[in-house]
Amino acid sequence: MVPLTDGEPGLASRQARFEGDRRSREGILSRCPDTQRAEAQAACSTAWGYFVTGPGSNGIDRAGEPPGSSLPRVLVVDDDPGMRSVIRRTLEKAGFASVEAADGREAVATFRAGNLAGNLDVVLLDVGLPDLDGYEVLRSFRLEAPDSYIPVIMVTGRGSPQDVAEGLALGAQDYLAKPFHPEELLARVNSALRVKSLHDALVEKAAELEKLGRIDGLTGIHNRRHMDEVLDSRAAAVRRHGEPAGALLVDIDHFKAVNDTRGHSVGDDVLRFVATILSDGIRSEDDLGRWGGEEFLVLLPATGATGVATLAARLRAAVAASEPHPGLSVTVSIGGAVTFDGDAQALIDAADRALYAAKNGGRDRVVMDEASLVLRGVIGLGSPVVFDQVVQSAEAELRRPVRGPIARRRSPGG
Repeated sequence: MVPLTDGEPGLASRQARFEGDRRSREGILSRCPDTQRAEAQAACSTAWGYFVTGPGSNGIDRAGEPPGSSLPRVLVVDDDPGMRSVIRRTLEKAGFASVEAADGREAVATFRAGNLAGNLDVVLLDVGLPDLDGYEVLRSFRLEAPDSYIPVIMVTGRGSPQDVAEGLALGAQDYLAKPFHPEELLARVNSALRVKSLHDALVEKAAELEKLGRIDGLTGIHNRRHMDEVLDSRAAAVRRHGEPAGALLVDIDHFKAVNDTRGHSVGDDVLRFVATILSDGIRSEDDLGRWGGEEFLVLLPATGATGVATLAARLRAAVAASEPHPGLSVTVSIGGAVTFDGDAQALIDAADRALYAAKNGGRDRVVMDEASLVLRGVIGLGSPVVFDQVVQSAEAELRRPVRGPIARRRSPGG
């Protein structure tokens, strides 16, 4: 095997071939329409095993960096300046950017900065460093970025099975034994990049799936799973800070009749319509989700009975004043409750009792559970009552001009 050195026979010709291949691919990409260039570049990257980028290309963009600085970035850690220079030139000729570190401590600091900036893709780590050996540096990398994936290729003249096993056990992606050819270096770097690209894509997809798992597919608001977790979080905040929190259960009146007489597609429109009105009407700090069927839950942090009743009255009036379809009016009944003790289930039970009372009381109304009982944590000893003074005050507030989505809402056709 011929070592990779400045004086290696044939090195210049092989580097020229790499450069020619890179320019050829860039020429092909430059002839693609802008709308297709990213797709074509991804295909080239997969087919040739390179991530080709450059000024003005649609390559791997870095948030906040100017065009032309989006080359895949490799950290080269080696105490031999000559070796770092040769590796750097080989990488740059193949379309990579590089940053260097001469010892373990500098490597850890550079790794930390690159990880925080999100502009580090691969590390070439020499095992034999003067201060920390490569295995200690690799351990430090994992401590610095336990949740990030930046592949590390261990580079060493010691290629015993024990050395290889130790590096892989610590999380190294690959091993490169000295001496090595440029082709092998680039092949291993590109392989690490492909693995990182797949890993990042999987992480992104997992995040998307996690988000989708918390969204109701019909209405686009949060689903029951998400609201259960938020409810527990809000309750814990009440116990921790001693501030009240409120809950509203909102139920669409006579929804079954809408489905029966207008069809389920209109029923779906009504659900989406009410969800939009509620979403527009709540405060930025409130949480809204579909609790089940035609029922919605609103959680109001740091809010007492007056605030809960006021918002409930606004939401009820906004729904009643609008039409999801021409000639179709819908109303909602709302049950509200407030707690100081942070008992999540007790809060929901109280709001549910109040909603039941609103339904039995004629619908299209707001009923608040007996706040003093919830406040004292004595749940189930009192019956839901309408807070006449609070709700009347909230209704009076509605007659004042309101700036915001609810005030602007109009039914279709006028």
